Amino acid sequence: MPQRILKLIDIDPWLEPSKKDIEVRIARFEDRLNAIEKIFGSLPDFAEGYNYFGINYDEKKKGWFYREWAPEANALYLTGDFNNWEKFSHPLKKDSFGIWEIFLPQKDYAKTFIHGSKVKVLVNSPKGLYFRIPAYIRRAIQDEDTKNFSGQIWLPEPFDWEGDNFNVDQIGDLFIYEAHVGMAQEKEGLGTYNEFTKNILPRIKKGGYNAIQLMAIQEHPYYGSFGYHVSSFFAPSSRFGTPEDLKNLIKTAHKMGLAVILDIIHSHTVKNTIEGINEFDGSDHQYFHSGARGEHPQWDSKIFDYGKTEVLRFLLSNVKYWLEEFHFDGFRFDGVGSMMYFHHGLETIDNRDKFFRQGVEYDAITYLQLANTLSHKIKMGSVTIAEDVTGMPGLTADIEAGGLGFDYRLGMGIPDFWIKMLKEKPDEQWDIFEMWNVLNDRLSYVKTVAYAESHDQALVGDKTIAFRLMDKDIYWHMQKDDNNIMIERGIALHKMIRLFTIALGGNAYLNFMGNEFGHPEWIDFPREGNNWSYKYARRQWSLVDNPKLKYNCLAAFDREMIKVVKENKIMSSLFANQVNMDAQNQTIIFERNNLIFIFNFHVSNSIPGYEFRIPQTGEYKVILDSDNKGFCGHGRIDDTLTYPTFNKEGDSSSWLSVYIPNRTALILKRIN
Repeated sequence: MPQRILKLIDIDPWLEPSKKDIEVRIARFEDRLNAIEKIFGSLPDFAEGYNYFGINYDEKKKGWFYREWAPEANALYLTGDFNNWEKFSHPLKKDSFGIWEIFLPQKDYAKTFIHGSKVKVLVNSPKGLYFRIPAYIRRAIQDEDTKNFSGQIWLPEPFDWEGDNFNVDQIGDLFIYEAHVGMAQEKEGLGTYNEFTKNILPRIKKGGYNAIQLMAIQEHPYYGSFGYHVSSFFAPSSRFGTPEDLKNLIKTAHKMGLAVILDIIHSHTVKNTIEGINEFDGSDHQYFHSGARGEHPQWDSKIFDYGKTEVLRFLLSNVKYWLEEFHFDGFRFDGVGSMMYFHHGLETIDNRDKFFRQGVEYDAITYLQLANTLSHKIKMGSVTIAEDVTGMPGLTADIEAGGLGFDYRLGMGIPDFWIKMLKEKPDEQWDIFEMWNVLNDRLSYVKTVAYAESHDQALVGDKTIAFRLMDKDIYWHMQKDDNNIMIERGIALHKMIRLFTIALGGNAYLNFMGNEFGHPEWIDFPREGNNWSYKYARRQWSLVDNPKLKYNCLAAFDREMIKVVKENKIMSSLFANQVNMDAQNQTIIFERNNLIFIFNFHVSNSIPGYEFRIPQTGEYKVILDSDNKGFCGHGRIDDTLTYPTFNKEGDSSSWLSVYIPNRTALILKRIN
């Protein structure tokens, strides 16, 4: 047998001692894929489970099949509005694989088994008799009085996707706007898909972002879980409207040139036995590992058994479902670090053995490889992003090269670094060498999504960058004619931190909605502790729309920052090159893709005629100035000036001389 050549090791020779482990990883994937293809024909055919399980209309037989995998159940009965909730009148039959089935002829049920009617399945198991929601249900709705969920028969007219031929590849570098539909409106209440389409999509487009990452789409019983405790994996949350409303949102976004990425939750699921799939057939090991291995100790949730064929079919069908039925353009996979290790990424991984051998959940890694393979096969150009804190080698490498096949990983260390800096160090002690090292701490072959903050930092229990910088003063001193030293500092550093992150931190950029303009409040979903209030589960767009407030300035800077970075293809360029590091003046100057970035983080040192060597001879002009008055700065830079390079006696290098105000960031571009 010829020896396998691993491109991952060619790229990263430090992995040579782990070659055998990487080969085993590939072999596990190939064995599982071959087994699937042998039985089901292909991976996409295997992922057709959503068209087999659940409720589906059969054109040939003219009726509806309902199928459910529940191997340890004693009996299943379909019940609902169609039979006046008669418990035992419609039993399902079980085959040798543990799959239950019932057929309802259209001629007999056309007037009762109708669009919008409620449905459940009654499960008789060793644990008793109980009502459940079908696992593959495509719509689940909550009763306003009882708060209980029911499945809903959803048989609408086919959605008109004509003209939707959007491809992610056409937008270039990714600038991602992370958003939550329910809390995207200013009203104190639930936002809808339609309101998001009408009110928020234009804002995202205006801001220069070209991709939306939608949270909390998969149905979840507890709104305050932020969508991370999923109960019905194939059902778009009915809180926000109908599945067709969501499809219209996506189609409209595509018309505007915006990709739509789903925050997909396959790392765990809610424990609920009323709404979710936990103990569906009466066992604790149907979809999950049994005992303690099936429990996530930190998240109070259930962990999938990724080694089971029907679990793989369930999850991979979910991947295909969202791509094909809703035209999503890819996924941000939640909790990848938690999936890949039995310690859920909570232990320090300080040697290769721990990466590849100690506590590794091999079946989960194989699942992720299959999911990436399927996603890219179903939709050319689809994007997959891994939320991973472990730094698993090969996460974004091709599978045949020894990797897992993701397109990007989240640069989760960046927001953690900013939080640590803001919490623990006064401005005078910010270490520019540490800042440079942290923002460049990534492997060249690992495409990284850089971000200064996401939804995690906006939740109650944490603070956004704006809130950490300006604290309570943000409520009282944001008028443009109000000079306040705390706000002045906060505005300046908010802009600099975001520009520093986007300029150095990766190959794509992410922002959580509202953070671009320094939204003043945390996110606190309705709960008993706040008297079920929506006051903090919304976005106050009126603040940024008010030209008299400084929020308006932060949004203007963010737009211009995105524009400059996008037009100059910074995200897809190579790493930045240091030009000058000046610890005394806390000033960093670097070059990336022919732009010169200057950051003066000093609290007071404004430096006239600051001289530094420059890589290219020519004449330079400021194309972005964080101190511009339009960005609520002091306007200390004359943006009409140009800066020609010059030589010093006895030095063949090219030099520039620029005035660099304190707490200011500048971008210069060579104009000739």
